[in-house]
Amino acid sequence: MIRFIASALYLLLYLIITLPLELILFIIGKFNLPLRDKISMFFVKNIGFKVVTFFSGANIIVNGLDNIPSDTACLFVGNHNSFFDVIISYTFMTRPTGYVAKKEFLKYPSLNVWMLFIRCLFIDRKDVKQGMKTILKAVEYLKSGVNIFVFPEGTRSKTGEMLPFKEGSMKMADKSGCPIIPVAISNTAVMFENHFPRITKETVVFTFCKPVYTKELEGEDKKHVGQYVQNIIRDTLENVNKPLIS
Repeated sequence: MIRFIASALYLLLYLIITLPLELILFIIGKFNLPLRDKISMFFVKNIGFKVVTFFSGANIIVNGLDNIPSDTACLFVGNHNSFFDVIISYTFMTRPTGYVAKKEFLKYPSLNVWMLFIRCLFIDRKDVKQGMKTILKAVEYLKSGVNIFVFPEGTRSKTGEMLPFKEGSMKMADKSGCPIIPVAISNTAVMFENHFPRITKETVVFTFCKPVYTKELEGEDKKHVGQYVQNIIRDTLENVNKPLIS
C-alpha cells in the first residue's frame, strides 16, 4: 500500500508543480516544436515515469532493444494488461513517442496537457470517422519522425488473455511505410490491477520483437496484419512466461 500512496502522491505533485512549465512549453511550441518535444519527453520520461517506476519496486527485464531501428520512427504494437504498460514502456523510448489513448483522458487537467505535449492521440471508439482522422494524424506523426505506440486490443485485458487485435491500427504502418515493432509485455497486471490498490514488487518483462514491414508480407498475413503481429506477441509471451511461472 505504501508503494501505491507514494506513486499516487508523486504523480499528483508532479502534475501540480509542473503547471507553470506547461505554459512555458506551450509558448515554446509555437516557435520551436522539436524543442518542446525534447523538453516534454525529458520531463515525462525522467522526472515522471522513471520515478514512479522506482516507487513501484518493479524488477524490469527488457529484451530486444537492439531490434528498434534508430534511423526511423516506428509503430510499437503491444498487448495491454496494466496502466504500467505505458509508464514503463515510455522509459525505453529514445525519440518522441505518442500513445493512442481513449478520449476520456482529455478530461484530466494537466495530465491531458502533458499527453498532448508528448504527441499522444485520443480516439473515440464509437466514432468511426473520428477514428480514421486519428489514424491519419498518426501517419503524419510517423512520417515526421515521431513514434506511435498503440494497444490494438482497444482496452486492458482483465483476464490476462489477449483480446483480438483491431486491424485498423495497422493502417498507420501501412500508410506511413514505417516498421511495426511487436512488444510482448508480461506480468504488469500482477504488479497492480490484480490486487488494486496495492502495488507489489514484481518482475516484469518487456520484449521488443524484430521489425515487421507490411510491404514484405504476403497472402493472409498481409490481409490480417493485426493477427500476424498478435501471433508474434503470443508466441513471445509463451516463451517469456515459462521461467516466470516456474
